Amino acid sequence: MTKLVPVEPFDIVIFGATGDLAKRKLIPALFHRWCDGQIPNDTRIIAASRDKLSNQQYCDLAAGHIPAAKSGFGEKWEEFCTLLHYIALDVEGENPGWTELSSHLAPDQDKIRLFYLALPPSLYGSVCAAIGAHQLNSKNARIILEKPIGSDYDSARKINDCVGEVFAENHIFRIDHYLGKETVQNLLILRFANSLFEPMWNAGGIDHVQITVAESLGVGSRAGYYDRAGALRDMVQNHLLQLACLVAMEPPASLDAEEVRTEKLKVLRALRPITRETVAKEVVRAQYESGAIDGQAVPGYLEQLGHDSTTETFVAIRAHIDNWRWAGVPFYLRTGKCMKAKRSEIIIQFKPVPHDIVGAVEGTIHPNRLVIRLQPDEGVKLMLMTKDPGPGGVRLRYVPLNLSFADDFENGYPDAYERLLMAVVRSNLSLFMRRDEVEAAWRWVDGIAHAWNKGHDKMYGYASGTDGPSQAALLLAREEREWFDAPFGQ
Repeated sequence: MTKLVPVEPFDIVIFGATGDLAKRKLIPALFHRWCDGQIPNDTRIIAASRDKLSNQQYCDLAAGHIPAAKSGFGEKWEEFCTLLHYIALDVEGENPGWTELSSHLAPDQDKIRLFYLALPPSLYGSVCAAIGAHQLNSKNARIILEKPIGSDYDSARKINDCVGEVFAENHIFRIDHYLGKETVQNLLILRFANSLFEPMWNAGGIDHVQITVAESLGVGSRAGYYDRAGALRDMVQNHLLQLACLVAMEPPASLDAEEVRTEKLKVLRALRPITRETVAKEVVRAQYESGAIDGQAVPGYLEQLGHDSTTETFVAIRAHIDNWRWAGVPFYLRTGKCMKAKRSEIIIQFKPVPHDIVGAVEGTIHPNRLVIRLQPDEGVKLMLMTKDPGPGGVRLRYVPLNLSFADDFENGYPDAYERLLMAVVRSNLSLFMRRDEVEAAWRWVDGIAHAWNKGHDKMYGYASGTDGPSQAALLLAREEREWFDAPFGQ
């Protein structure tokens, strides 16, 4: 990876350190940033969880999730482990773990201090209250909250109130790892640093927008949590709406955090409410049924869950942003479990040319399409019409101009969690959600959930390994559009 300028030394306390998020994402992110020379050796990583483990036992547990540790990086991992300190701490209630944590942090009151809550949102308030009670929220302390923040507007507001009693708003980092992806970061530059796009980035040039976050896996071990949340709360409220905001926002005066977040908030407030009168027309919800993915049989959601449920594993929405820039341009949002392939992408479908002057022997003129792929192969492709070389009349081809980050940049680049953790150390809030953003997103999503609760919906089914129910295709087909499900760049 590219050698980057080191950040200041810091302490990070990871609550829930034996959970999947900490083991699979946070510790590997810190290890990779340390290997790259960005994290100084006098940084301390304090892992806190209720399990009674020694430092060595925790290092051994975490090593299983570090690919580098299994492929010649053993010495580096052992050296990195000197930064790790494990504390057995039950976040609920008074216990010796809090005293031990206080003793670790007390000598360095001026050092940057991060608290990462890799915990259920229901614990955010009590953990912050304990941090305050033990006077751990020093002047350079910052709190990092994982999504989802609450399960609706009221619970989100309650959590924000509790956290806000201990930490100032500019010390609260509400994380959505999609905002740390390289392609998402590049979206603002693509839009606002290229004169090619901005004049066409409106209802005059764009026919519609598609945002898809598809997962090939089912609920797995998260079945209990997922059945309480569903696709709407788990994915639409944060990931999909944040991507929609970056596509639709007005140009900020600068990339200053407050400028960017204010423009995103305006998009959320301009979303047309979906009510019980409109939900059946604008939203499709479904559950995955048995099927096959990569040649392997997959049981249906209810089979995995073991009981009946009305929780959706798929949702498709036709959203409208009621402002001058986007009047009449639908935003199609789609996410689901057990779909054909794992992929996250944004499709900007431009309007067709007003008049066909070509009269081609073969081929049809297709509208330009901008494909922004977030995963698995990050990149940007602009689909253009061109002439097929050779004599014998005009033959048209629809071909991509391709920017693949893996192919075009020799040096690696940090993943989302690596970038976001370093942004917290630098106190860069532009990649994180402000309180009013979170609450505005919940207000809009709550309208859909309330309409469902009134019985104004229908639960469809779709076979595992497909692109969702046929009713989702009809959401576009009524307006002579279709989902873009071709391989990247075709």
